[in-house]
Amino acid sequence: MEVRGRFAPSPSGRMHLGNLLAALLAWLDVRSQGGTMVLRIEDLDPQRCSLDKARQLVEDLQWLGLDWDEGGLEPEYCQSNRSRYYQQAFERLEALGLVYPCYCTRAERLAASAPHASDGAVVYTGRCAHLTQEQRQQLEAQGRRPAFRVRVPREKVTVTDGHMGPYTQQLDTQCGDFIVRRSDGVWAYQLAVVVDDALMGVNHVVRGSDLLSSSPAQAWLHRTLGYEPPRFYHLPLLVDAQGRRLSKRDRDLDMGVLRAKYTPQELVGWLGWLAGLQSMPKSATPRELISSFQWSKVPKKAVAVGST
Repeated sequence: MEVRGRFAPSPSGRMHLGNLLAALLAWLDVRSQGGTMVLRIEDLDPQRCSLDKARQLVEDLQWLGLDWDEGGLEPEYCQSNRSRYYQQAFERLEALGLVYPCYCTRAERLAASAPHASDGAVVYTGRCAHLTQEQRQQLEAQGRRPAFRVRVPREKVTVTDGHMGPYTQQLDTQCGDFIVRRSDGVWAYQLAVVVDDALMGVNHVVRGSDLLSSSPAQAWLHRTLGYEPPRFYHLPLLVDAQGRRLSKRDRDLDMGVLRAKYTPQELVGWLGWLAGLQSMPKSATPRELISSFQWSKVPKKAVAVGST
């Protein structure tokens, strides 16, 4: 089977070094196997994403030397233009009796949630799943606009990650019923990413290990909607000297800073070194790293970033 991989960034700000590492490894995973690379723009949230940011993102990837075979700014590869597909999937879940409205505010969601032992997150306990029709009408009369959740089964799901190995989650107690459409009508990431990967034929998903815990729910949702889940490969997060994860919000090593300081080859070489593909951060192009790419060389634990 041909490998079809993707890089699916959100144009909510300038990419940082961690985003670039994910882009490079996703690209190398595909190119080392002669597969097809898809660039999808995950611009679901109109308040945070914009076309100008998407254009900048595309230009930054091209500057780095990363190409793709499908997608980019083509309308069908931008999530903001794909609502009809999410609506169809939503209706299939409704027909299965798996969707219910949730009227909880953020404070109420936290109060009605149980702690997730592994990472300190909270798991929604299904409070609104048990509301009567009369109670829902009363909440709507108060001006509450519901989000919509999908009801997960009491089921243990194991995902065998291509890099991190097996990862198991008890859906009802470790994931909980998750939102598939927000109260403002915006489609949620968990639904959109599953639908898009399935319809675009993506069978290799390379992304940061912060999303590993989402994989069992996504694999379950794939199967529930009649799709085959992709193979997941989660890469280590890049952190600063204090162990803090790099983020767009903090402008840590974003592309504006990086492009002012490095050539594309210097930056790719640094990324290749951080990924364990080079013994030192020497200049390289993405294509020069293809021959040395192996998942066994990539670290599994978080990688601290200094300067080269």
